[in-house]
Amino acid sequence: MARKAVLKRIKFTGGGKLRHRRSGKNHLNAKASRRTQLREKGMKSFSRAIEKKIRAYI
Repeated sequence: MARKAVLKRIKFTGGGKLRHRRSGKNHLNAKASRRTQLREKGMKSFSRAIEKKIRAYI
């Protein structure tokens, strides 16, 4: 069951990299500048070490 939970939170790119969305970006962002909000908006890549652990887990 836990593997499904992980798969819901990550996406695979065409090249096989893993991407995820950072937490804490849904609301209460009014104090952050527009630039900060836009920069944090997209998907982020995992570090190589963590990506290795996730691949072993999946």
